[in-house]
Amino acid sequence: MFVDESGTPPASDRAADNPVFVLGGIIIPEDVWPLIRGDLERAKAHHHVSGEIKWRYFAPTRPGSKQTSLSHLEAEQRNALRMDLLEAIVLHETVRVIAVVVDTIAIYRSGIVNDADDLYHAAFKRLSERFQYFLQDLTRETSERVHGMIVCDNRNNDQDDRLKEFHQTLLAGGRDMADYQNLIEGLFIAASHQSPGTQFADLVAGAVFRAEGRSDTRFAAILEPSFRRSPSGSIEGYGLVRIPKQ
Repeated sequence: MFVDESGTPPASDRAADNPVFVLGGIIIPEDVWPLIRGDLERAKAHHHVSGEIKWRYFAPTRPGSKQTSLSHLEAEQRNALRMDLLEAIVLHETVRVIAVVVDTIAIYRSGIVNDADDLYHAAFKRLSERFQYFLQDLTRETSERVHGMIVCDNRNNDQDDRLKEFHQTLLAGGRDMADYQNLIEGLFIAASHQSPGTQFADLVAGAVFRAEGRSDTRFAAILEPSFRRSPSGSIEGYGLVRIPKQ
């Protein structure tokens, strides 16, 4: 599973300015990874894009804005590229997406977290649990043990080190911990410009953030078929997880 976030998790005194934080994950089976990487490269070539894709690069370009890999595209062209990439996710039926939506004001009020690191880790815990449950379900369906690993987009070195330590704590188990028997190795950290998977995870986080934080469901609606679901078909709690739980 590849993981990326929508923006920066806010400190407690900035929660009111950033009331929604999303951590997005995309589960790409190993046999699909070269195919979806090819989709990314073909879409970039078609739109004459060189460099990485980030959700924030699709925002309107303003005079004096920092140049990005998409700065040369008109708004309509940027949106066409975004649609191409979101549709590439859905094209592959075995790809699944999971997103954790954090109400930052409510989570700080609850006392569950004390700072931005705690907030990110709380979201990561929920996301990694759902990935483990997904692997368990797949193991039952196939009657063969299915393993997986987690690759996160890099942040700064200290944040990455703390997240890797937190991940190891989760793997060690304990009270209120899932049994991560299907995960292998520690946490992998990748620079997004070198990782097609984390670039797609960024699109998942961005699409869900637009739906939850801006009431713009256009992009999340495209991904709807790819969300992890319950046996009855529900996305809530399975492919879309909320903190605090509603």
